[in-house]
Amino acid sequence: MIGSRCWVFGCFCVALLGCEGGADFADLDAYMSEVHLQSPGAIDPPPVMRSYPSVTYGASALRSPFQPPQRVEQITARQGASAVRPNSRRVRQHLEGFDIEQLQMVGTLSRASGRFALLRSAGGVFPLQVGDYLGRNEGRIVAISESRVDVVEIVADGAGAWQERPRTLSLKKHS
Repeated sequence: MIGSRCWVFGCFCVALLGCEGGADFADLDAYMSEVHLQSPGAIDPPPVMRSYPSVTYGASALRSPFQPPQRVEQITARQGASAVRPNSRRVRQHLEGFDIEQLQMVGTLSRASGRFALLRSAGGVFPLQVGDYLGRNEGRIVAISESRVDVVEIVADGAGAWQERPRTLSLKKHS
């Protein structure tokens, strides 16, 4: 058994010696010299980057062009209507974190304490009653019927003042 191991080791050494002796790398050395001579000496500098003036997007408060236009009419002026403005001290409700277009009316619920509108958002279905707030524009629910929810939002009029804008959420069929 020891003799067969020696025989395998001897064959391995002969194979290694055979690889080392006949190597001629003249063609490889010539190719490397040719490539080295053809390479450019200097690298071009990177192009100058021009800066462009920054532009602020000013249409973020406008209606999305992918949503149908809402009927906009100003609520009749009431006493003290000139004092319309958002209440910054009021505690925000959960559905005020969503755009009103993301909310869907899916039904109503009547109890002894009153009628509730069931509105669906990304977070689930929520019961709301008259006086609750929803949407990003201080939308306050003013009426609930079996087929719609009437909301009044407070929006900027573009002249530095605020105005009330009515919105309606209609019942979504087959939800």
